[in-house]
Amino acid sequence: MNTPAQRVAQLSQLRADRAERVELDGEKILLVRDGDTVHAYGAECPHAGAPLEQGALCNGKIICPWHKAEFDIATGNVLEPCALIALDRYPVLVTGDDVTVTPEKLPRPMHKASARDPYFVVIGAGAAGAAACAALRENGFAGRLTMIGAEPHAPYDRTALSKFVPSGEMASADVPPLLPPDWYAQHDVERLVATVARLDVPRRTIHFESGGELAYDTALLATGSTPRLPDIAGRELGGVHVLRTLDDAAALVDAFGDDPSQVRVAIIGSSFIGLETAAALRTRKVQVTVIAPDRVPFAKQFGERAGAMFRELHERHGVVFRLGAKVASLEGEEGNVHEVMLEGGEHVAADLVLLATGVTPATGFVEGLPLQKDGGVIVNAGMQAAPGLYAAGDIAVFPLYEHHEPLRIEHWRLAQQHARIAAENMCGARHRYSGVPFFWTYHFGNNFEYLGHASAWDEFVVHGDLEQQQFIALYLTDGQVAAVLACQHEAHTARLIEAMRGGLSRAEALAIIEAVDSLKEKQQ
Repeated sequence: MNTPAQRVAQLSQLRADRAERVELDGEKILLVRDGDTVHAYGAECPHAGAPLEQGALCNGKIICPWHKAEFDIATGNVLEPCALIALDRYPVLVTGDDVTVTPEKLPRPMHKASARDPYFVVIGAGAAGAAACAALRENGFAGRLTMIGAEPHAPYDRTALSKFVPSGEMASADVPPLLPPDWYAQHDVERLVATVARLDVPRRTIHFESGGELAYDTALLATGSTPRLPDIAGRELGGVHVLRTLDDAAALVDAFGDDPSQVRVAIIGSSFIGLETAAALRTRKVQVTVIAPDRVPFAKQFGERAGAMFRELHERHGVVFRLGAKVASLEGEEGNVHEVMLEGGEHVAADLVLLATGVTPATGFVEGLPLQKDGGVIVNAGMQAAPGLYAAGDIAVFPLYEHHEPLRIEHWRLAQQHARIAAENMCGARHRYSGVPFFWTYHFGNNFEYLGHASAWDEFVVHGDLEQQQFIALYLTDGQVAAVLACQHEAHTARLIEAMRGGLSRAEALAIIEAVDSLKEKQQ
């Protein structure tokens, strides 16, 4: 039985700078005006369910408020991750001033293989691997496609492992996949669970630890990173954990037992993984001590003033810091860790230890390709590392800005941006990375967003209240915005990230902030 169309709005009442949400027969629908045309899409971002009407409409794009996915206004197709699939579409009819919508989704196009050649392989089943597979099929690749990963799980949202699993807000079994479970079969993507022992780049051949080999035409190397383990005595003791995989997160949570409030956890390192986990554990009343050689957490990334804000936020919630300290050893009883000994002689009691001391590119198996000292893979702006080989994500050393030294940035969404560029170029395009890096970090119910990349700056301008976690901070170099750190201003950052693509001055950034403030006041 056909679902009848329903009148939902008047064209004259729909604004071109703001989407509207309506609900029809249980369907949450986003209305977007594009001139005299109206489009109707699913109202929630396919990545994490963000309400898209709270984001931004600009430059022909719908921008997600939470994680800055971008969709084409005219088609709903993905332009930027974290979303990997297009928005659902609904039939719309504009008659005079009446806008009617049929609350029945239009069928999605299926991009399947129609040939065995050429053969593309994606080495790595994380954020970049999933994004590459989706983009390859989306861009018309109709050959054989295999994704190789060592974990048995299909690609999942790794960002939840430090933000929500340790707090108990999300069970490890409920960490969402990056693509629907049936997507791989529907799009003829083979998943191979295996560990790569050797990648022979000149011969375009993959050798597996279990034996056997695989020859390919073109490959994307997207293996991410592995935890960097400090060279300290006692790290092999029971109760010493790392947090990189779904199984790591499950093991950490299982170790708390029935009463987490009685568990003492020492986190070695003030990395994002370390402090996000510290915040998550404190929501369960776990006793947490963070030990790190840094004097101010996140000072390198955000500067000392913002870093001090993060420390004070954590201390208000009961996290104990031992900063400016180095670990001498981990001490144990009956094979399990029970304390951390610092170089100054202090002992920190610990039932569990989390090593959050950074990561290393997972490229030790690559042969026939020069690597940087840390294992990074040098790529051009099109993400190509060698004939027949592209690289994306944590491992990629890429030119963020023209005429600047290439660099390696360990951002989850950036890995997906890289992967989409690589996939497009594997399909014959000649695209260059021109996006804006973005990541978010979550502490005690506060979501902090970071746009751009600033290794140095000469001015730090705060709009709002930094200490109360309600602010937008601009990192300026010669009057231009190099990066933005913000909290509780998702609509602002949705517009700022788009504006930063072409360069953004201080005055222009403040004008955007003021314009969004004004729009929000009118909506209230």
